[in-house]
Amino acid sequence: MIKKLDRLIIRAFIGPFFATFLIGLFVLVMQFFWLYLDDLVGKNLDFLTLAKLIGFVSATAVPLALPLALLLSSIMTFGNLGESFELVAIKSAGISLNRFMRPLLVIAIFIAGIAFLFANNIIPVANLKMAALKYDIIVTKPAFDIKEGVFYDKIEGFAIKIGKKEKDDSTIRNVIIYERNFNLQDFVMTAESGIMRATADKKYLEFVLHNGWRYEEKGPRGITKTDFTRSSFQQYKKVFDLSSFKMNKTDDTLFRYDPKMLSVRQLVFAVDSMNRLNKAYLRRSRSELYPYLTFFRYRDSSFNPPANVPVLKSLKQLSSDTSIMKDIAEKALGQISIAKSSLEMLANDDQARRDMITKHWIEWNRKFALSVACIVLFMIGAPLGSIIRKGGLGTPMVFAVIFFVLFHLLNTFGEKFAKEHVTSPFIGMWLSTLILIPVGFFLTLKAMRDSQLFNQEFYFRFLRNVKTFIQRKTKSSS
Repeated sequence: MIKKLDRLIIRAFIGPFFATFLIGLFVLVMQFFWLYLDDLVGKNLDFLTLAKLIGFVSATAVPLALPLALLLSSIMTFGNLGESFELVAIKSAGISLNRFMRPLLVIAIFIAGIAFLFANNIIPVANLKMAALKYDIIVTKPAFDIKEGVFYDKIEGFAIKIGKKEKDDSTIRNVIIYERNFNLQDFVMTAESGIMRATADKKYLEFVLHNGWRYEEKGPRGITKTDFTRSSFQQYKKVFDLSSFKMNKTDDTLFRYDPKMLSVRQLVFAVDSMNRLNKAYLRRSRSELYPYLTFFRYRDSSFNPPANVPVLKSLKQLSSDTSIMKDIAEKALGQISIAKSSLEMLANDDQARRDMITKHWIEWNRKFALSVACIVLFMIGAPLGSIIRKGGLGTPMVFAVIFFVLFHLLNTFGEKFAKEHVTSPFIGMWLSTLILIPVGFFLTLKAMRDSQLFNQEFYFRFLRNVKTFIQRKTKSSS
């Protein structure tokens, strides 16, 4: 049953939570656009394409924005209650910190569940669609834009230079067009003036040129007798194909094998499939190495090769004895070299498979770790707000940024350690949670005891007492 106290705390929490969630989501989306700004500028993207990209990026940023929103909003909520002395009144009524944190803790657990469902069901699809759309945007050529006095070579097979463009952006002067045909010389066309316009469907660019010349040279390479043709024209129409400037749609199934595109069930199934390849690698190793290690055919139960025998050195010594031994040694060295190359290829393939398994387990743990992070950061923010007793966006923002940056850095380091096999994927992806949980318990303990941990006056009085104590000691010693 929800009581009046619970309603008070929930109402004080809902507003800051939605505001900070939208702010955090906006910052994370802008971080993506700053990263890919060079790939987006000048592509003449339409509104629908940009809206799709923003939607996909926003969806992928939700699991990271939720912990940040819970951290900042919990600090602001309890800070506002402490600043307005409502927290003091609640405590004076005999209500403990754990009691008035309970409704928000339930909400934090509910949000953590939503974050997991979102990460498991929606984000894989958003990542898949975003990867395909991002690839299409990156490979798209920049929008068609010919500048005065500069050769434009983005149209395949042509280089165009315009001396001057009139204010209508259609009338052009002193036009030079090089047509690259990989013959003796490029075909050249010059014109005094002309009209440049695109067709209604934007598929072609038309140049209607006036008073110009066309130069062509034909013939085989390496001889001096070639045909050079110069022809003049009063009006000439040249059409350029602009289909390469349009953004093509790539089938998103090409990106579905990335671990980020899979749900928890699909990740487990993929890891099981890759683990089953162990027997396949053993069979492949046997089939590739057996032809070169022929002595294994004659081994029996008493076969026990000596250890630490320098085989290559012995073979090189044998090669200096007789011609027969030399031939044997050379063949043996060749067999060993081929076997070594096969082993290196097998080892590289097996290492790539192990790296892929690690990436799958990283994504599997990430879906749970980011969800649990909502609860952990709330357990830090709530007692921290009751300790600092400051509302608004000033002091709470400072503490929220500090703890969120720490959380993000630990996540980044843990993921890097897991990818480099320094730690297991579980330890790497849960590193931030394992470190911040004791911090949350410590802050909760301090808040329950009304600690002066972040009270400026407490530290001012402490330093003043230390200063007074030092002065007394100095006078007594003198």
